Order: sequence, then structure tokens, then C-alpha cells
Amino acid sequence: MPVFVDSAPSDQVSGLDPAFNERVAAQLEVIEERLREAAVADTQFVTEAAQHIIDAGGKRFRPGLVVLSSLLGPDADPDEVVKAALVVELTHVASLYHDDVMDEADLRRGVASANQRWGNTVAILVGDLLFSRASSIVADLGTDFVRLQAETFARLVQGQVAETRGPQPGDDPLEHYLDVVAGKTGALIATSAVFGGMVAGVGADVLNALDAYGEEIGVVFQLSDDIIDIASDESGKTPGTDLRAGVPTLPTLLARRSARPEDARLRALLEAGPATETEVSEALHLLRSHESLAAARAEIGRRAEVARAHLAPLPAGPAKDALSALCDAVISRSA
Repeated sequence: MPVFVDSAPSDQVSGLDPAFNERVAAQLEVIEERLREAAVADTQFVTEAAQHIIDAGGKRFRPGLVVLSSLLGPDADPDEVVKAALVVELTHVASLYHDDVMDEADLRRGVASANQRWGNTVAILVGDLLFSRASSIVADLGTDFVRLQAETFARLVQGQVAETRGPQPGDDPLEHYLDVVAGKTGALIATSAVFGGMVAGVGADVLNALDAYGEEIGVVFQLSDDIIDIASDESGKTPGTDLRAGVPTLPTLLARRSARPEDARLRALLEAGPATETEVSEALHLLRSHESLAAARAEIGRRAEVARAHLAPLPAGPAKDALSALCDAVISRSA
């Protein structure tokens, strides 16, 4: 069954009404089947490459938000819900192909990345193919969906450019990082929530609330990944992946702000980038006992409550309850 959050089935996230949970799970099963179908190409080679990351699994966080938000109204067309979910997930998966090329990544979701297996050219072109499939599907939903998809794609690209360039002179590295996260992660998750609301036919006030909620919970989701990269040995991810790649994260940026003399060694490791596995292990050890980790967890909790507050205009019911419970589920990932 697809999941929203690491190892958490949809019924654990929404958590209350069994009939509601079954409805959500059934829609996610259909979306999962259609996702693979959307990646079928004219040749077996391209199909295999296009289904590669899909078949490797994933949280399906974005389709899950589409489904939950679509249940805020009584009249959402099930086929339109599926199409909206496909658009956001295909866009996400396509961006992963391109990200892995830029990052020279060897692994994605525990398997060889497409660029590692077939080379950069194939990986880029397959990402383009999946973007084209998303564009074709969103056209069926109407011009408002097409416009929002285009605006979201522009934010994704600009977020990636900002990450690639890094903070410029005079920029605060932490604020720059949070802006990147909002563009690369928050924007598409916000669109996922809004797409669901649009399919449900909710009013402008609810759509605006879903947009604000989605962007905030999207940022929280990425920041919780930052914690997992340092603190967890049980997430299925290799601790220190971002440290090895020299990728800034919330805890490392907070640690680099420390002026305490006893943090000099940690600052030196983070500023230069750990050069060996021994230095990665040392940095992880120092970070796990550093106050920056607790500060990062506190910031995640604060932002999750901001996200929850954005839900106030939504109509009461199991969909709103599930979206609220999702705030707790995301926090628990980094606890």
C-alpha cells in the first residue's frame, strides 16, 4: 500500500474513521496503478527507465494530499482526483531524475539511480518524458490547473537554481536554505493540496488555506528529513548522506552559527566538509549531542503548528482531521 510518511500507512496518518481510511487507501491504490501506466513508453527500454524510480517506491506524500484535500467537498470526480494526483507525482518523480544528474547521485530510494544505470543523457530525457506526461494529463483538468502547474514548475526550477548557486554575498545562509526548501519542496506540496481542493470545488478561502498549509507542511517535511539524515539509524537511509555530499541542512546551518569555543571542531568539519568516513562519523557524533539538533526539532514543531493553524477555514470533518493529524505524523518522523 502507498504511504504518506515513512512506514506509516494512510490509516495511521488520518487515524480516525475506518470508512474514511478505506476510501483514501482505495484511491491511492488506483493512483499507484495509473502511475506506472503513465510511464509506459513506445519501447521497453524507455518504459523500464521511466518506471525505475516509481517502482523503487516512495511516500506518495503529494498524491496523498490531493486525495485528502479532495474529500473536503462532496462532489469530487474520482477520475479527476486520480489525474490531479498523477500530475503532481509525475512532476515530482521527473524532478528526481534531473536532481540525481545534477547531484551525481549513485542511489535513489535504495536502488541505483537512473543516471548511474543508464547515464546522464537517458536520465535527463526520461525526466523530460515524465514532465510531458504530467503536462498531457493536467490539460484534461482545465486551464486553471494548467496555469498552477506551470507556476509551480517555475518555482521548482528557480529553487533548484538557487540551490545550485548557493547563498550570495550578503545572504544569510539559513534564510537562503529555507527559501530553497520552499521552492523545491514546499511549492509542489502546496499545489498538491490546492489541486485536491480545486477538484472538490471548495471556495477561494479554503483554497488559500490549503495553499498556505501545503507550503508550510512541505517545508516541515523536508526539515524533518534533515533531522533523519543526522539522528536516525533506523529510517532505511544512510546517516550522513547530506554531510558527505556537502548539502546544507537545518541542523548543520544552526550549528555553524554557534560561537562557542567548544564547537570549534564541529564548525571546522562543517565549513570544510567532512573529507573521510572517519570525519563524517565524527561530525555525526558531535551533531547528535549538539544543541542545534534540539533547536532544529523545535523549529519543526513550531512550523507544524503554523501549518495546522492554516487549516482553520476548512470545513470540519475527517478530511480536516486527517490533514491536522499529518502535522503530527511529520513531526514524529524527526522525534
